[in-house]
Amino acid sequence: MLVLGVSAFYHDSAAALIRDGEILAAAQEERFTRKKHDPDFPANAIRYCLSEAKASAGAVDRIVFYEKPFLKFERLVETYLAFAPNGFASFRKAMPLWIGEKLFQRDLLIRALKEIDPALGDKAKLRFSEHHFSHAASAYFPSPFRDATVLTMDGVGEWATTSAAVGEGESLKITKEIHFPHSLGLLYSAFTYYTGFKVNSGEYKVMGLAPYGEPRFAKEIFEHLVDVKDDGSFRLNQDYFGYSTGLTMTNGRFDDLFGGPARSAADPLDQRHMDLAASVQAATEEIVLRLTRALAAEAGASRNLCLAGGVALNCVANGKILRDGRFDNIFVQPAAGDAGGALGAALAVYFDEKPAGAQKSVKKPDAMQGAYLGPSYEQADIEARLTAAGAVFSVVDDDHLIEKTAAALAAGQAVGWHQGRMEFGPRALGNRSILGDPRSPTMQKALNLKVKYRESFRPFAPSVLREDVADWFELDVDSPYMLLVAPVKSERCRKMSDAEEALFGIDKLNIQRSDIPAVTHVDYSARVQTVHEETNPRYHALISRFKALTGCPVLINTSFNVRGEPIVNTPEDAFRCFMGSEIEFLAVGNCILAKDQQNPALKLDYKNAFELD
Repeated sequence: MLVLGVSAFYHDSAAALIRDGEILAAAQEERFTRKKHDPDFPANAIRYCLSEAKASAGAVDRIVFYEKPFLKFERLVETYLAFAPNGFASFRKAMPLWIGEKLFQRDLLIRALKEIDPALGDKAKLRFSEHHFSHAASAYFPSPFRDATVLTMDGVGEWATTSAAVGEGESLKITKEIHFPHSLGLLYSAFTYYTGFKVNSGEYKVMGLAPYGEPRFAKEIFEHLVDVKDDGSFRLNQDYFGYSTGLTMTNGRFDDLFGGPARSAADPLDQRHMDLAASVQAATEEIVLRLTRALAAEAGASRNLCLAGGVALNCVANGKILRDGRFDNIFVQPAAGDAGGALGAALAVYFDEKPAGAQKSVKKPDAMQGAYLGPSYEQADIEARLTAAGAVFSVVDDDHLIEKTAAALAAGQAVGWHQGRMEFGPRALGNRSILGDPRSPTMQKALNLKVKYRESFRPFAPSVLREDVADWFELDVDSPYMLLVAPVKSERCRKMSDAEEALFGIDKLNIQRSDIPAVTHVDYSARVQTVHEETNPRYHALISRFKALTGCPVLINTSFNVRGEPIVNTPEDAFRCFMGSEIEFLAVGNCILAKDQQNPALKLDYKNAFELD
């Protein structure tokens, strides 16, 4: 049974294709259109999935959309009626779009599918899955567990914002929900907005900024904004928020509570913003831990936990769930946001219909294939594409590729690494990555300001050989998707002086805290990716060679893009990013490129295209 899953029309649209429960391909539309967080119908991603599977459009048995538009419309109307006459401006803005387009999304989907291939336009094949069920299915069915508790947390789907489900074999059932407007994801997004970052993309920045601050506003959050019960259920005080009926996330009462208006993106960050970030992060962790503890305590609860939804990308909270010890095993869907809903929708319908022989995968470490589910390029195609782009390159064998790249890293160069199939989800995991030497005390700042062109406070993640992770971090479980934060091993850390301890905020940034300072955050933590030879042998070989040269089995790994752009897809994308940044060495397949050998006329001025905070 061939099932195509689709998510679209909000943000991070995507497509995924499964055959008899096995994941064949999955990709976000942004990687093809080069429009970050592209919400449009994922025509390019669908074409890719069919091509990767060598499947005709007519062979597709089911096409599944990741949510139910009529239920979402119902929530919109009921919310406005509940808050009337407040929010009329927002209602007037939203209604024409819904009545003219979204309310008739079935017809819109059929038309868009027919434009790809008329054989996809069969209404009898089209299904709709509920938003949170799609998320839950995306986490449970690829997990390595025969049974699990599943927790989904995000902004909002149709009505649900938080849901718990139970997975047993081929069965998945949602058992409880928290409904809009009470949303942990929207609470976090309110602070994202208030601290001057973009909602639905800047939440990572808030999480990265939090360790620079103190959670001195956590008391105000719990006293005024959110009422949390012992079981983690919660309600948000709508007197302080604007998202239900307004055009902004927060309102004047929120401003008064926290000492001023929302920060403009052009304004400098100060200690108050860092403390706000620390406070919402602390509140989020407290709520999440109450939820997971309550779920673990339920009679008959599984000792396995699956997580999905945008809040599941909060890797700091995930690390605390792991260390809390209420669950023995945790699996987080790497495409935990709306993109992953496409995959979950396809899996949900497949296991709902349960064709003959349908059986949940229990593969180790999981069935996501390392999240390497996107396009790849043959060596001859890479060479043709780079030549057409004007690149100067050498072609080397596998051994020389690893040797020269490891040597460049050991010499302190920033390296672009474009190999194999593109990752599905927001993280680069060693196939579309910018790499660096974590031992360098200046590499974190250099990569942020000269390569990524982004805020200097942003931390970088370490990729570490799975067999060496426990020697460098307080972690000894698989973390292949960079979704667990753990402390750096104490014996690898450097104690700060009294003067250094007295520093505040961004002044903490450039202190060397460990043997791997470029991936050690200001609180001595790191967002760890364990690299496994079975899922990514080439990346594993590169880190192993770097270890042989330096004694360090760790590399800096950040996504292969600059600020404001999606992660690169094609070899041409990689070359343009290489020529528009201070990446010094590029490896695309078996082609290696040095910056000083390229035509200066091809250099791109990315740096001036982005305004840094």
